[in-house]
Amino acid sequence: MGMVGIGQCVYNKFSFGSSRNLILACQSLGVVYGDLSTSPLYVYSSTFIGKLENHQNEEAIFGAFSLIFWTLTLIPLLKYVFILLSADDNGEGGTFALYSLLCRHAKFSLLPNQQAADEELSAYKYGPSTQAIGSPFKRFLEKHKRLRTALLVVVLFGASMVIGDGVLTPAISVLSSVSGLQVTEKKLTNGELLLLACVILVGLFALQHFGTHRVAFMFAPIVIIWLVSIFSIGLYNIIRWNPKIVCAVSPYYIIKFFRETGKDGWISLGGVLLSITGTEAMFADLGHFTALSIRLAFAFVIYPCLVVQYMGQAAFLSRNLHSIPNSFYDSIPGPVFWPVFVIATLAAIVGSQAVITATFSIIKQCHALGCFPRVKVVHTSKHIYGQIYIPEINWILMILTLVITIGFQNTTLIGNAYGLACMTVMFITTFLMALVITFVWQKNILLAAMFLLFFWFIEGVYLSAALTKVPQGGWVPLVLSFIFMMVMYIWHYGTRKKYNFDLHNKVSLKWLLGLGPSLGIVRVPGIGLVYSELATGVPAIFSHFVTNLPAFHKVLVFVCVKSVPVPYVSPEERFLIGRICPRPYRMYRCIVRYGYKDIQRDDGDFENQLIQSIAEFIQMEAGEPQFCSSESSSYDGRMAVISTRSIQSSSSLVVTEIDDCSASNSIQSSKSLTLQSLRSAYDDENPQVRRCHVRFQLPKSPGMDISVREELMDLIQAKEAGVAYIMGHSYVKARRTSSFLKKLVIDMGYSFLRKNCRGPAVALNIPHINLIEVGMIYYV
Repeated sequence: MGMVGIGQCVYNKFSFGSSRNLILACQSLGVVYGDLSTSPLYVYSSTFIGKLENHQNEEAIFGAFSLIFWTLTLIPLLKYVFILLSADDNGEGGTFALYSLLCRHAKFSLLPNQQAADEELSAYKYGPSTQAIGSPFKRFLEKHKRLRTALLVVVLFGASMVIGDGVLTPAISVLSSVSGLQVTEKKLTNGELLLLACVILVGLFALQHFGTHRVAFMFAPIVIIWLVSIFSIGLYNIIRWNPKIVCAVSPYYIIKFFRETGKDGWISLGGVLLSITGTEAMFADLGHFTALSIRLAFAFVIYPCLVVQYMGQAAFLSRNLHSIPNSFYDSIPGPVFWPVFVIATLAAIVGSQAVITATFSIIKQCHALGCFPRVKVVHTSKHIYGQIYIPEINWILMILTLVITIGFQNTTLIGNAYGLACMTVMFITTFLMALVITFVWQKNILLAAMFLLFFWFIEGVYLSAALTKVPQGGWVPLVLSFIFMMVMYIWHYGTRKKYNFDLHNKVSLKWLLGLGPSLGIVRVPGIGLVYSELATGVPAIFSHFVTNLPAFHKVLVFVCVKSVPVPYVSPEERFLIGRICPRPYRMYRCIVRYGYKDIQRDDGDFENQLIQSIAEFIQMEAGEPQFCSSESSSYDGRMAVISTRSIQSSSSLVVTEIDDCSASNSIQSSKSLTLQSLRSAYDDENPQVRRCHVRFQLPKSPGMDISVREELMDLIQAKEAGVAYIMGHSYVKARRTSSFLKKLVIDMGYSFLRKNCRGPAVALNIPHINLIEVGMIYYV
């Protein structure tokens, strides 16, 4: 999951000085804890509603506070702060970080185009050694594909629930904060209150386009003022109303609570669990902080402030039972009501903002796993990495949030839905963490079982109580999750079927070798970049193209852009370059690797980096005989990691920059006036991407091998002649013999998603002026 902007120190998060951790701890208050810290607005009112209205007395109030205290202690403090924050993936946290760790330490991944070379990534080796002897349990899970698929479904279900949080958090937070107006302004009707909440929500979602970095510096101060306010009010209420509430930290009061309330008390746990909603953000937003800074912020600021606030509210309610429906605002002393109301509303907006941005991030990660349709990703900050905005998702979230706010008009009903969503995510996280303890940390399976059973027992009790609220609003996250799960599964299923078709219909290398270096057609000047999802072999689209056109480019590069199960891939390790067929064929392969949190930026320099990488590979291949020591390696040879640093420091090619005005005259790709006018029109329409025009030349090195020099000259001349991007315009259909369900999923569901999502050329930032699409039907 992502988070909101936090300033320039994002890049210095690994400076582990004490002052740096304190600064990060302060900043984390505005990003991580906005949601958790606003829970006192609605916890008691949601707990003492329904059947528990018959048990509104001092003993029940004391018991409810004891439950809240121990819930905060066992789940956020013990589980998350002390255990879960240690299970980071290269500093990243969240559901996908745990799944990524598992996929690297066991063969659980369902991403089809993974290679052994991916395991050489520096980020891949994070954590304990993966060379340990596998347990029988591990081998059992790796052997059964259905179990691996089930694991992915569990992860996606958790992701769907997080998306549900993105809908429910703004609704309950904003509605709860503005409900304070009902305490003093008797003239304000429910309709007017609802209208005010809707205006704030529309404004909140409308501002997403501008990014949060412009107001991010205010987030931490707002939450700090809010925490100081609730701590002070809580302390005042304890002293003013009932100091005996301090005794309720004893778990004995929990026993008394259930002894008195029985089944009604168990059902009320659906309200108590709202005290820990937002806890998952501690782990999910780890990527922009350090584990120590988040631990410091929770242990020394959030935890004491929340405990004192809940204690103060309980002390107030034990003497003012009639105030339970508006417990928070009634407990505020009169003179400070309006300042606290304003800061509560701002804190609710900050908490909602963090969850909305996190939803954008998790959808981006789902797409990286091949489990979500392509969507437009806008980078809202040039300075803060990871700041993204997804327009389609933003407006869908806004509509759903408004529908829920207007439909329910009640924080209790929304709270029922919210609690179920949050507890389901925690339940799934506990399960994944148990697997991490076994397979990643390589601890005894009994230790993992003890962790799982202990926390599943606690969370299971809360989850069972939340499930009883399904008819009273709890159905909302289930319906939302089902819809998003269907979208994810259909997309993943269709994508895998399409990939398997490509895999089984690869062009035979023997056929290519039989055609000779000319491939049986005319090889015209230029470079052809053939895009495919295949990491090995030649895609069927190539034979489809060759058999329908009499000519092809002199230099061919098969490009595969793929995701790997690590959060980030460093630029030095991004490009894998190899050769297809012997040297005279001038056919190469380039694999571009991204992590699940990487952002594919269009900096206009991809072509130049690619040419330099291939030139570096040609030089490296000539200098290292082991690259072509065997005959087979010359057909579809070894891949080499080409570092951008080595490119800059190497002397393979001399690079000369050309200004834009002379580019069209110096580069021979636009030979006709028509093409020149088309290119200039394209550049005018796309001013945000100024592609770097460069000219490559061979260095003056008399010791260079003649065949290497010829190949490099061919590469340079091809680049000057122009670059074309070749992609398949595919139509995926189910076979006639397929079942009705498969036809429904592929012909209707997957086809609908493909038609209404971003095209692959747009998603890959391919210039439209240079794009050639080849129609192809996939029968899967």
